Order: sequence, then C-alpha cells, then structure tokens
Amino acid sequence: MDRPAWAPEGVDMTQASPARMYDALLGGSHNFEIDRQAAEMGKKLVPDLPRLALSNRAFLRRAVRYLMDAGVRQFFDVGSGIPTAGNVHEIAQEIDPAARVLYADIDPVAVAHAKAILSGNERAGAIEADLRKPADLLERARATGLVDFSQPVGILLVAVLHLVGDEDRPAELVSELRAAVPGGSYVAISHLTSAQRPEDAAKLGANAENENKIGIHFRSRAAITTMFDGWELIEPGVVELPLWRPESERDHHEAPGRSLGLAGVGRKP
Repeated sequence: MDRPAWAPEGVDMTQASPARMYDALLGGSHNFEIDRQAAEMGKKLVPDLPRLALSNRAFLRRAVRYLMDAGVRQFFDVGSGIPTAGNVHEIAQEIDPAARVLYADIDPVAVAHAKAILSGNERAGAIEADLRKPADLLERARATGLVDFSQPVGILLVAVLHLVGDEDRPAELVSELRAAVPGGSYVAISHLTSAQRPEDAAKLGANAENENKIGIHFRSRAAITTMFDGWELIEPGVVELPLWRPESERDHHEAPGRSLGLAGVGRKP
C-alpha cells in the first residue's frame, strides 16, 4: 500500500483506527482501505450507523454553540478525531473570531491533518496525547499556550469515552479534567450506549473487538450519567443524541428511541 501524502511516516496502514473509521462514516477522505472496510462491516451489521455518526456530529455543533452562548471562549477537544467540515474551530470562530480551540487525539493521522488545516490559524492547534494519561494530556495542553486553565474552558469528550475500558476508569478521567479547570467551565460528552438497542450494541462491540482489535464499550445510561458527577447537568440531562437541544428538523438524523448514542453537557459550579 502506498502511503498518502497526508499520512505521517510510520503510521500503521493495516490497523483500523476509530478516528479514521468515523471519518469514513461521515464521508471523509482521510482514511485507509482498512478503515473503509471496517466501516462497511459496521454498516452491514447496523445499516443506520452513518446516521449515528451524523447525529453525533450535530450534537457537537449544538454543544459548541451552547457553550459560546454561555460565554465560553476556549475549547479543549479531547479525542477530536479527524477534523471534517463543521469542526469546533469553525463553529466557534464563526461566532467569535477570538475563540481558541485545542484539539487532542491519540491518532497521529488525525493530529497531522488537524495541524495541516489549522496552518495560519494562531487561535487553534492540535497535539498528540492520550486521554488515559490525563496528567500528560494536561501538561501538553498547557505547553501550547492556547488554553488558559485559569479561565473557563469547554472540555469536549465527544465519542471518545466509549473507547476507554473500565480498567482505565473513565469517570475518574473526567473528574481529573474537571479538577484542572475553574468554575464556570463546561464538559460535553457523547457516548455509545446499550440502553436502546442492546442487540445491535453487542454486535458492533463484538465485531470491533474480533475483527479490528478495537475495544468499544457500549455503556448504560446510569454509567454514562456517572461521568457527570461533580458537574451540574444542563437540561435536558443525559438524553439520546438527537434529543439534546435540537435546533431544527435537520438535527433528527435518528428516530427517538433508536439512537445508539447518549449525550449531555455539564457545568462546573
């Protein structure tokens, strides 16, 4: 396989990546054949998987707008994936060009592409870091100078915590990030769930583990809600992706009661 010009040296093109699979589901072009194959297999198991990806992307847009309305002007997008149309800096800086955004991801392809499209944007950047190592993640974030952790921060954990195993205590990781930001900060979380469609969740989880060696954890509503401990949940609480403050009919990519994702936003008192 030839390595595309946008792919960093040394990246493993034979191993599927959650970030690149998500990009493939959204119709993006920064993915490898192995990622497209994995996405196609997921669609065979659960045909409405692309709608889930679109619904998650729409939640991200609404959450960023909500935080901008609340006065937040800096965002830390952890597990950001590959920036596609309508990513955080575009949404935030359209409202206020002075807004700052720092992307972080474990996938070098995602980080390389983010740096390429952010070239010349002094108020946005990207780092390679692992959410499961919060101290290192925060140290790298502070080193960029893009995020002032003495001022309110919008932490975005969108479609990333379901990639963290129970052994890494995802709720505690969120708590450590909460401890690093001042009152008036927010967190936005979306997470795959087994609440509505346990059989489909089980099929997708088993396929990701067996075929792609990717651990995806479809958690219950109660487990996802626990991740907001210490935050004040914003209405309507932890709900299905399309039900979190929809702005129009275009936000209803999925039928109520059918979403494989839950989402919510919390504020640090």
